[in-house]
Amino acid sequence: MNNETKPQIVAPGATIGIFGDGQLGRMLAVAASSLGYKTHSFGPQPDSPASQVATAHTIAAYDDLEALNLFAQHVDVVTIEFENLPVESLERLAQIVPVMPGPKILTICQDRIQEKSFLENLSIPVAPWCSVHNSESAIAAFTALGKRPSILKSARLGYDGKGQAALQPEDDAGAAYIALGQVPAVLEERIEFACEISVIVVRGQDGQMVCYPPSENQHKNGILDVSLVPAGVSADLAAKAEDLAKKIAEGLSLVGLLCVEMFVTKKGQLLVNELAPRPHNSGHWTLDGCVTSQFEQTIRAVCGLPFGSVACFGKARMQNLIGDDILSWRKILGDANAKLHLYGKSEIKPGRKMGHVTWVTPR
Repeated sequence: MNNETKPQIVAPGATIGIFGDGQLGRMLAVAASSLGYKTHSFGPQPDSPASQVATAHTIAAYDDLEALNLFAQHVDVVTIEFENLPVESLERLAQIVPVMPGPKILTICQDRIQEKSFLENLSIPVAPWCSVHNSESAIAAFTALGKRPSILKSARLGYDGKGQAALQPEDDAGAAYIALGQVPAVLEERIEFACEISVIVVRGQDGQMVCYPPSENQHKNGILDVSLVPAGVSADLAAKAEDLAKKIAEGLSLVGLLCVEMFVTKKGQLLVNELAPRPHNSGHWTLDGCVTSQFEQTIRAVCGLPFGSVACFGKARMQNLIGDDILSWRKILGDANAKLHLYGKSEIKPGRKMGHVTWVTPR
């Protein structure tokens, strides 16, 4: 797309299909309703977070062809809630109704081998890595990386620290690959970074883009714990990070929202780690810290509307509520400056994201 492409406007009053029914779908539905849209969520679980607030909800498997056809006939545009969805299902939907972001983007972003190859083809810096397909290639990859501390990651479906194994110089890479499940994987050199940041970029049908300022992300047990804005990096580095995010969004021909996770090395170099072509946990602070949230911006992008301001109200701190953390909801509500967001999940599980809380401090 180029800047002369005329957006196909989906006007308020139309129905936005949300493919996925978790908390991101829930917050997308709330944002859509504030602009006068109806929403229709799709997912396999009854009483899911999105279904509790969407105008309509389809309970079906993501590859249920009959349900997909019916869903597509009742919505005006479709966006996604997470990237690990069947590409074939999105291709089927795209034959009937516009799907943004499109299936080709998911093909890249749901496979680490394709994702890293795509980034390298764009001359985007990434950590040294090798693809791994069997025990022998795991050993060869570890040797090629100099047997430096590394991380073996499954190519598909790994998130929040799942599907990963850390390797030290004395470890057996072949055995680690077998323990991982003998699935296609990547072996990456473990980066000694100063901090991790993420940049959220939104790109419209006409090629226009806006970026939110980078957030600094702190993890606990492989799961995002806290996001801080502004990130503790220089203005020059923040601008470079935003430029990288825009270059990637342009390379993908994205319509919608993309989160680009990056390492900041101790030498001040930026290395792109992962891509997520949908609203992201590290952008939840925008609900309370910006004029326009990442969720509303996504709706604006897929509906062909002008973007809202990304101006910040002040410094923001977003804290995830994981598992039993949700039991402190009364205490949080006792803090007049805390903005609590609960996701409507009835069952508490270790490692499960149950909600988040944000504090915004005027500058």
